[in-house]
Amino acid sequence: MQLFIDSANLEEIREVSRWGIIDGVTTNPTLIAKEGKDFRQLIKEICEIVDGPISVEAISMQGGEIIKEARGLSRIHKNIVVKIPLTKEGLKAVKVLSKEGIKTNVTLCFSATQALLSAKAGANFVSPFVGRLDDISGRGMDLVREICTIFHNYHFPTQVIVASVRHPLHVLEAALLGADIATCPFPVLEQLLKHPLTDIGIKRFLEDWEKIPKKRDKRPR
Repeated sequence: MQLFIDSANLEEIREVSRWGIIDGVTTNPTLIAKEGKDFRQLIKEICEIVDGPISVEAISMQGGEIIKEARGLSRIHKNIVVKIPLTKEGLKAVKVLSKEGIKTNVTLCFSATQALLSAKAGANFVSPFVGRLDDISGRGMDLVREICTIFHNYHFPTQVIVASVRHPLHVLEAALLGADIATCPFPVLEQLLKHPLTDIGIKRFLEDWEKIPKKRDKRPR
């Protein structure tokens, strides 16, 4: 299973890249806006930190304009994946872009049938938003289960990115269901590391180490 960080903050991205567990990055206009930096320069810097898929969202709404924008975004770096919203115009653009070899991530997916259409159009990735479904009393991980089953049934190459991840259980369930990727905010990635028994064990080992008699260094100084 791959783990992406859902962030446009360079310090967060640098930190998790040092852990050796990050395979890619997802961004969106909201995350980009928070950074207050030049858009293209920020994306270039992210691409220098992580050698993997970097999702950048197109904001155009009409098929022709989405295609034009996606072509420009793809020229920023070879690892750019263009995020395209799940609409009729978006699918038109995905079909064209897939033939041109431009990678796409169809975003804001909330049903298995939407995911099916995305795969049929040739999307490289599809992003079901599990947390947002949970927010309206839906079952986000049930959607992931349905999509993974459909893609397995028909051998679609489209990869499933579990998005809108709110807590470690989303990541655990995504892994158990066989999702290809979970993209997580920095705080969730930190939570994946933590367990109280690990902290207690380290504290106890260090305390016991201090009780061990140590030989003094008798060499002349």
